[in-house]
Amino acid sequence: MTYKLICSDIDGTLLDKNRELSEMTIREIRRVSPIPFVLISSRMPKAMRHLQKQLGNEITPIIAYNGGLVLHNNQVLHSAFINNTVLEDIIGLCAKTTIHLSLYFEDEWFVPAMDFWAERESENTKVTPIVKSSNAVLNNWKNEGKGAHKIMCMGDKTEIDVLYKVLESSFSNEIMLYRSKPTYIEISHRSVSKKTAIEVLLNSCYTNFSIKNVVAFGDNYNDIEMLKSVGLGVAVANAIDEVLQIAHKIADTNKNNGVAKVIQELF
Repeated sequence: MTYKLICSDIDGTLLDKNRELSEMTIREIRRVSPIPFVLISSRMPKAMRHLQKQLGNEITPIIAYNGGLVLHNNQVLHSAFINNTVLEDIIGLCAKTTIHLSLYFEDEWFVPAMDFWAERESENTKVTPIVKSSNAVLNNWKNEGKGAHKIMCMGDKTEIDVLYKVLESSFSNEIMLYRSKPTYIEISHRSVSKKTAIEVLLNSCYTNFSIKNVVAFGDNYNDIEMLKSVGLGVAVANAIDEVLQIAHKIADTNKNNGVAKVIQELF
């Protein structure tokens, strides 16, 4: 099989122990640069562009919010955001707890305060949020025809467990829930997936080959559908068991340049 497109998750897959791109990773991706290397993540675009710059592939499309937003040359190829009536209910549920609520639309990230959770996420992603109450954001979005590409709930594990069960039972037809950590819930529109986002690229930017000509790398639940559908789905060795079981190939860990080593081997 000839592979013509490489897609990679970021956190836990591409970045090293310091949450940075290693020298080997940068070198290998630059070396195969005629082959597009697409970052595909739950992150917002602004938290991905500095990585694109380091890799020298700033003209390559970006898949953000687990597929909720697909961009190419700053043009929106696909956008799916959560209905504001659902967001309103989620804001109400979180108001009764100590849970932190982050709201994302395109390159905007809103937090009610720069608390522990906002500070940590800002440090990890190198993006500074806008401080604004969730209800104020909601009212603006209603007026502007916008909605959340992603909602991030962060807090005490017990409260997060309870909230997850409530959201799952009440809104499973409208939203996708993803536990990236025991203290996190990432929420997106029900239709969103990394697989469908790759299909958007194949239908718009890369029309001369199929999903079987794609190599993809991942480590967590939100990568499973993508890894199963592409020509070569690669799990890094530190991936969760469910990902390791379905992967076509297992690479070294993210801390040991797993993605770079497979690129070196394949190309």
